[in-house]
Parts: sequence; structure tokens; C-alpha cells
Amino acid sequence: MSGMNQSAVRRVNTSVVLRALAVSAGPTTLTALAGQAGLSRRTIELILDSLVEAGWVAELDRLPISGSAGRPARRYELRAEHALLAAVCITTSGASAVVADVRGRILGRAEGPLRAYQDPQTTLDDAAALVLRALDDAGGSVDRLRAGAVAGGGAIDDEGVVRRLVHTKLWEGVHLPEELQRRIPMPWFADNDTNLGALAERWRGVAGDHDNVVWAILGNRTGLGILIRGAVHRGLDGAAGEIVEARSIPTASVENHPVAWLSSPEPAQRAVALARCEAARAGEASALVEVDEFVENMASILTILSWTVAPSLIVLGGGLEDAADVLLPRVREAMRDARAPEIELRATVLGRDAALVGAVKLALDRMDTELFGPLVPRA
Repeated sequence: MSGMNQSAVRRVNTSVVLRALAVSAGPTTLTALAGQAGLSRRTIELILDSLVEAGWVAELDRLPISGSAGRPARRYELRAEHALLAAVCITTSGASAVVADVRGRILGRAEGPLRAYQDPQTTLDDAAALVLRALDDAGGSVDRLRAGAVAGGGAIDDEGVVRRLVHTKLWEGVHLPEELQRRIPMPWFADNDTNLGALAERWRGVAGDHDNVVWAILGNRTGLGILIRGAVHRGLDGAAGEIVEARSIPTASVENHPVAWLSSPEPAQRAVALARCEAARAGEASALVEVDEFVENMASILTILSWTVAPSLIVLGGGLEDAADVLLPRVREAMRDARAPEIELRATVLGRDAALVGAVKLALDRMDTELFGPLVPRA
């Protein structure tokens, strides 16, 4: 850490200790933390004393060390309730919000329709109101909120500015973090909903054993979240994965097919899609034709993806998981027939919470960096 002043070094070390506590399954001893963080026992002790004083960490009753006549071990646990994180996801028809603790456990939630999606200011007013409703549901107070993140559609750059959104220009240039911060004063961050779906899947879903992952919504809505070596790949101005804008890729050819409504934000359309999938399960010929048409479209897009991004895992989400038993075997077979690389396909286990869970993770990661300095990779 040459070139860093002592204050910066302290923030980095504090960040390392907090992360070790956050990922631990239970209380952790001072000795174990020193080993995990790669820091001296005295350094860890000083950091823990400051975190206990600040209320972030609790020191628990000491327990005797088995087989030892020495002093009982000092044990520490992150006070997950000390800080709350907010996440909100905005679609064309509605929004949903959650409030979570710093371990990512959802404590409260709220959802509702939007009054006017084409009016960004009104929509962001609605989103902020839902965050406060979720906070109330969690039994929390505004002073305990530390950071928040918003999941939205379109190309969103690293600063959280909407650069491009299909079918409308009204959202272009909207700085999502600044707008939310005006409504609920605290650090805010933003990213595309599929990027956050991918982030969530690796954190809490089925992609924990993969580094190169694509999280895919296809059908009525289309978008890809791409992780490369475990990090979100946004590309220029956040455009990576926004294949709905690529006219040479046939994303729009099925968007109004009944089965493709699995990924629609409209509940009535999703209900129709689920009914058609149930009919396909029962062997209804017309429903099977509809499923096969949708699968052909999905497989063509995923085959292109398999030869370009070449992830080791593709996760289907955004509603497609509700018909995974119908879709996954057929998509796998179609990709084998196309001689695509042997990429694993799975369905999300996070359901429609995926973008929200990813937004919580984004807020947690960025909050850590904002408050305690940059993370230092460990060997």
C-alpha cells in the first residue's frame, strides 16, 4: 500500500474487516479475523474497538477455548441492523422497493403502479415514496438508511445516467442517483436491471460457482446482464447487453407472442403466457407450436451470445423461470442442434426480486467503498 497515507490505509483495513464480518456465518474471533484479513492482531484489535464504539460491530460474551487454559476468545459480530440499505426497481408500468440490512436480508418491501412512466420526475417521486413505504414496513427510520440503488431499463452509464432507452427519449440524460438523492438524502447508485440480475444471481442465486455469466431476459422484454470475471461488464455508456436496440438480432419478432409475455411487466399478459405454457405441458398442439417458435427465437439469440461473450453459464430470468420446465430442455436441445459451445443453462431462483437483490448488493458494495475507502484485492 505504498503511497497511501495512514488515514487511507486505516479505511482500507476497516473495509477488509467489515467485509470479513459481513460474509461470516456467525460470530468470529479476533484471531480468525486477523487470519482472514491478513493483518496483525493489534491492527485488528484497534479497528474492532473503533467499530464497536461506532455501533457497527458488537463484542459478544467471551467463550473459553476448548482444551486451553488461556483467556477466553474475544468474539465479534456485525450489527446488521445498524445500517439499512434501500433498493428500488422501475419498470414501464410499476415499481417495487425493498429495505435490507447490511447482510442483504430483506426486512421490508412495497410495490405499486406508476402514475406516468413517460414523466421521469413523477416516476422518481413514486419510486421514492415506495422506498419510504418499504422502510416503514421494515420498522426502520430514515436516519438508519445508509445508501440506496435503483434498477432501471436501458443503457445506464457508470455514473448512473440514462444514456439510451428503447422507445423513448424522455429518460435520456436523467441522472438517477442525483434525482433519488434529492428525494431521499443519502448516497444513491444505479444500474440496468439485467446487470443487477446477474450480480444478484452470483451473490444469492444459482451462479455462485461461475465467474463468466450472462443473465438473460428474452421475449416481450429483452436484455442481457453480463459478468466477466465476476464483475458487471457495462461497456460504452452502459450499452453492453442492450440487444433490444440491435436491429440485426431478431429480438422483436416474438415480443407480442403469448408465450413471450412471460417477461412482460404487465400481470395480465404474464397470466396469458403462463396459461399457454400450462396448455403446452398438457400437450395442446397450438400451445406447443407457440412454445417452439419462442424457443427457436431464444436459441438463435443465445447461440450468437455463446460465440461472442462465451460465458460458462446463462441464467434465464425476468419471468422465464416460471416456465423453466417447458423452456430449458427445448432451448438446450436447440443449442445442441446449432452446435453451440456447451454452455450451462439454468433458471434464476430469485424470481422477480433479482434486480432488487442486485441493487442491494450494488448499494452494499458502493457504500463500503464510499465510507471506508477502496477495496484491496487479496492474494
